[in-house]
Amino acid sequence: MSYRYLLPMLPILLTAWWWSGCKAHREPLPVVASVDLQRYAGRWYEIARYPNCFERNCVGVTANYILRDDGKIRVENRAHVGSLDGKMKTAIGRAWVAPGGENAKLHVSFFAPFQADYWIIALGEQYDYAVVSEPSRHYLWILCRTPKMDEVRYQQLLTFLTTRGFDTTKLVVTPQ
Repeated sequence: MSYRYLLPMLPILLTAWWWSGCKAHREPLPVVASVDLQRYAGRWYEIARYPNCFERNCVGVTANYILRDDGKIRVENRAHVGSLDGKMKTAIGRAWVAPGGENAKLHVSFFAPFQADYWIIALGEQYDYAVVSEPSRHYLWILCRTPKMDEVRYQQLLTFLTTRGFDTTKLVVTPQ
């Protein structure tokens, strides 16, 4: 029997095997019950994040969400590179509501056709803070409406994240 026909499928099979193993070890990631997108819109300051390649050396990171007439959301991410007076870096994208999430599950794209999940897993009653991740828990952001977050609230969120299976020692605090 020739295995040359299986070779092109090897990456797909390995990926499926890897994902099935990862998902078996964790509970599904719950999101908040519902999100009022009108209240969620506006400026958010990044308080902390898991390290990622697209925010390398970024400080003073903000995200601005603007509701569009077509029901989608304009996403404007801004950051300084290296220091708070460093060069400004901007990424413009769009987001839209994913089915079945009561506005707590979104898809976001900064360049088509690529998209990512954006799940709101914690949200202050006054929409003063938010925690965002995605099903695999590889990405994580703590956001606040102000550049500084109350330390007591931050510690509460770390405890919350630990109970949800996140390794909070990986979080990097974002200078603002």
